[in-house]
Amino acid sequence: MSTSLAFLVNALIVIATVAAMEGVAWAAHKYVMHGFGWGWHKSHHEPREGVFERNDLYALLFAGIAIALIYAFRNGGALLWVGVGMTVYGFLYFFVHDGITHQRWPFRYVPRNGYLKRLVQAHRLHHAVDGKEGCVSFGFIYAPPPADLKAKLKKLHGGSLKQNEAAE
Repeated sequence: MSTSLAFLVNALIVIATVAAMEGVAWAAHKYVMHGFGWGWHKSHHEPREGVFERNDLYALLFAGIAIALIYAFRNGGALLWVGVGMTVYGFLYFFVHDGITHQRWPFRYVPRNGYLKRLVQAHRLHHAVDGKEGCVSFGFIYAPPPADLKAKLKKLHGGSLKQNEAAE
């Protein structure tokens, strides 16, 4: 395979993996983190004490898988580029979810409009529910329109949400 074609194929694998990881992350968030893995994830839905929370173990788990793929296929192969795509998704997650949405950085940035604002609003609506049941918006990079999420929450809960979160 020519160098140009190999670059294109590898780039497409990385892009496809980033897109697929949003689906994997959505399913893991909805069915694992809000299911049998709630013991780790619960810390993310409570006020944080310190720099880390138990939920950060999920990031280490996914990073470990990506590192293992990159190391195991460091001499080439599609799975090397899958590992790179997982790593790119991890950086996007860190930037958007931890940095912008939850302000876990030493500096503050609050998006006032556009898609980043929509991501923050959707995630706040996810946190508007006490406990693991009846939440909405399980993605990290894709967010449905906030009006749709509010309507779904109203249908699920009849308006009984945390006042400070649902108001935004």
